[in-house]
Amino acid sequence: MEKKATTPAPAPKPATAAPKGSGGLNPALVIPLLFVIALCVYIFVLGSPDHFIDGDHEKGPKPGDYFGIVHEGGPIVPLLMTCFLIVLVFTIERIITIGKANGTGSIDSFVRKVKSLLDKNQVDEAIKECDKQKGSVGNVIKAGLIKYKQLAADGGLDKEQKLAALQKEVDEATTLELPMLQKNLTIIATLAGASTLIALLGTVLGMIKAFAALGASGGASDSSALAAGISEALINTAIGIGTSAIATVSYAYLNSRVDDLTYSIDEIGLSIQQNFAAHY
Repeated sequence: MEKKATTPAPAPKPATAAPKGSGGLNPALVIPLLFVIALCVYIFVLGSPDHFIDGDHEKGPKPGDYFGIVHEGGPIVPLLMTCFLIVLVFTIERIITIGKANGTGSIDSFVRKVKSLLDKNQVDEAIKECDKQKGSVGNVIKAGLIKYKQLAADGGLDKEQKLAALQKEVDEATTLELPMLQKNLTIIATLAGASTLIALLGTVLGMIKAFAALGASGGASDSSALAAGISEALINTAIGIGTSAIATVSYAYLNSRVDDLTYSIDEIGLSIQQNFAAHY
């Protein structure tokens, strides 16, 4: 009896991982938008005739009107305002993102609970706690615990190989999560120094204007022109230093929050390895 040729069944396609979100705002879109906003504020809000004597920019701002005074800082002011808005927007965005990364409950309580469950070798209960906690810490620890269960049932590897595989799983999961937490922090750190340099440029331009007015007067004191140049210089200096200070504090705070999350992950990751070494 002739046998019919059978075609092999097609191999199942590997499941594709769900694409992860970008983890934050896109600087390429946000920064130009913030520059447009800063420019509009400079022209239409700070430069409104209501802030100037008789509505005339040439007569200067009204006494005590800070909107008009800041407008007198010149063309560097919109750049400094853009730097300030960038720091403000990305600081708020990072606080929200890192807050979500913490999960639904207290990180310290979660760490203590998972370590307690691991000491009792209650891996399934620890995984359930990760599902409740969510966030970056919960995701990383859950990946490590799932690998823990797989290696516990694997008889083809020795103890050292299992520990190495467990460490690798936790490291890979951490590597996937941490870049999303650190995104845009570099922008804030850069502006901590760049805003001061931009302000210095405005200061120099203001002083050039002041000395040019003094030179044009033929040595006679032109107090109004000289004061206008010095005022422009000091306005840029004040905005730049203020933005730099806020950016420095913001970066230090956000970076410490990321370090706390990393420490929590490392702490539980070490507990997972120690527990596995003790029980298997």
